[in-house]
Amino acid sequence: MGMLGTARADELSQAGARLVEKYGQAVVSLQIVTKTTVSYGGKDASKEESKSETTGLVIDPSGLVVTALSSTDPNDILRSFMPDKMQMSTQVTSVKIILSNGQEMPAQVVLRDKDLDLVFLKPKKKPAKPLVATDLSNAAKPALLDETITLYRLGTVASRSIAACADRIQGIVEKPRMFYLPGAQTANTDGGAAIFDKDSKIVGILVLRVAPGRASSNSGFMSGMKESMIPIVIPASDILDAARQALEK
Repeated sequence: MGMLGTARADELSQAGARLVEKYGQAVVSLQIVTKTTVSYGGKDASKEESKSETTGLVIDPSGLVVTALSSTDPNDILRSFMPDKMQMSTQVTSVKIILSNGQEMPAQVVLRDKDLDLVFLKPKKKPAKPLVATDLSNAAKPALLDETITLYRLGTVASRSIAACADRIQGIVEKPRMFYLPGAQTANTDGGAAIFDKDSKIVGILVLRVAPGRASSNSGFMSGMKESMIPIVIPASDILDAARQALEK
């Protein structure tokens, strides 16, 4: 690796340690229970209840949390690729915010934004003390190939431990709405994972961008889905605008 490479690795490692110390507790686990009903031709074909977990980010000391809507209701994406005669409805029946110390806080959805693939949740009961929250107003605006650090929570098999990966901004799309393309390591983490720069400034969170309209009829179901969606980093400024609405709920 050489001395220069070693120095860079050490610098990144130290930046990651500072970031986890400052905002690690703001990266939480979300446990979601959903009921899904699938019908075909107007007749119910199946009903199913499922439980899943994903990463969320506390963005206000009151406990307001943001994550990717597609991570809490992936069926919403599937509906776009289903035949016209097939319908799917999903109801979120239970949501819990699980803090870094294991404390579980029953929560509720206060705002969904399908265009941005964001969902905001808040505890049903006010926290006994303010939670550690990420400052969205002090955001980074990285350039192409700038280094980033991504924080997310592992699943129950790994005790919901904090995890991190180092990456670089692979692309910046300006229109019709500005967003960043993450590197492969970040793209393979949870929807809702938080992306920061080396100075612990928030860049945004990982969400899924889905092309409007249905997949081509010439494409298979899975290939059509793959062609029509891509993981992106939505900028903190966009999240902040929506968060202001969520705080008023």
